[in-house]
Amino acid sequence: MPAASSGAPATRTDARDQHLPPSTPAGARTGTDAGTGTDHEADAGTGDEGGGSRLRPGGPGYRRMSLALFLAGVATFALLYSTQALLPLITTGFGASASDASWTVSAATGALAVCVVPLSALSERFGRRTMMTASLGVAVLLGVLTPFAPDLGVLIALRALQGAALAGLPASAMAYLAEEVRPKALVAAIGLFVAGNSVGGMSGRVMTGWVAQAWGWRAAVGAVGLLAVVCAVAFRLLLPRPRHFTPGTLDPRALGRTVRSHLANPLLARLYAIGGLFMVVFGAVYTVIGYRLVAEPFSLPQGLIGSIFLVYLVGTVSSAAAGRLVRRTGRRGALYLAVGTTAAGLLVSVQDRLVLVLLGLVLITAGFFAGHAVASSSVSHTARAGRAQASALYQSAYYLGSSAGGTLGAVAFHADGWTGTVLLGLVALAGVAGITLHGTRAARRAEARGAEAGS
Repeated sequence: MPAASSGAPATRTDARDQHLPPSTPAGARTGTDAGTGTDHEADAGTGDEGGGSRLRPGGPGYRRMSLALFLAGVATFALLYSTQALLPLITTGFGASASDASWTVSAATGALAVCVVPLSALSERFGRRTMMTASLGVAVLLGVLTPFAPDLGVLIALRALQGAALAGLPASAMAYLAEEVRPKALVAAIGLFVAGNSVGGMSGRVMTGWVAQAWGWRAAVGAVGLLAVVCAVAFRLLLPRPRHFTPGTLDPRALGRTVRSHLANPLLARLYAIGGLFMVVFGAVYTVIGYRLVAEPFSLPQGLIGSIFLVYLVGTVSSAAAGRLVRRTGRRGALYLAVGTTAAGLLVSVQDRLVLVLLGLVLITAGFFAGHAVASSSVSHTARAGRAQASALYQSAYYLGSSAGGTLGAVAFHADGWTGTVLLGLVALAGVAGITLHGTRAARRAEARGAEAGS
């Protein structure tokens, strides 16, 4: 997965929500979950709560919305991971260890994880479009300042502030899509936003690799900041005004109740764990891969190491295709395929042959982005109230996974080389598979009880 009150008319809330008792947890009305519910896309909104005004593929505004959020995704991932491909150079430049340098990535993702829920609450009051614009604006400003950091401590602090600023964007974007896009098109729309993430991650890393080889890591980080400026301006100009956003209040107690209800919902809790564990794998792999490729037996220059991230294009394709995958295999089936593909990539990448390392990265990237698109869209589909908070909790788990994966991946690499990083990833994937299998069994038991009650 709208600007508040920029003149957009408020619309009614779903009549079904109005008749639910206060204790009903968000998402309890739907039977879908990537790891728990039915395999079919429940159309708890296929009646099109907003009537013909909801955006649909081919309809007016849909392309502008898709391009705007695609560019927001590009800017978010380019900024968030702007130092990841440069870690070997930052390590040398500051005379730091790899684990210390990895904090330039982990501090940004960790701060995002901590701040995403509070900022999502602001989006409920001031609007999705307003929050996304403010987040990008502050993050872009910090991106322009980051190249001038005098030491590693200041660099880490600026990166943490940048991650905190970006926290207002992902959850607001998914809530915007859930409110403005027709339910049947939601997985595809979120898949395009996730595809923007993959393009941003790729372009930022490729750009920094070649710029750093010519002019150093500071110039490379500055180039990413300029790319983000262009994306932020285009995003604001393109994103349609919201038509289905209703402002809420900033009541901390109400926020606490909403967050607790989401965490108590077993469907959502499983999705949060799945997103976090997937990101442990991805964060570990892409934090460490530069160190592996710069050393023997590969000894690649920085520009080529940055170009390795072109495999993110595979993620662009797999995330955008997640909707078709779900229609063919169901949400749980799509998750099993994502886990299997990612695990195969980890195992293939163990070999000290560049072509196999690249093949492994392709499989890891394809599996990860497909799994992320399915899990994140399932959160937006499941939560029928407090969508921004539901998406924010997913994003919090997701980026905590990234932060933990980056740090643990570096520790595992220095303890046992690339094999240690692969083992860490396989353990995390075993967790995803176990959670999904538990959901599959829970769904079958629920179906059996329903059949018995019906007879």
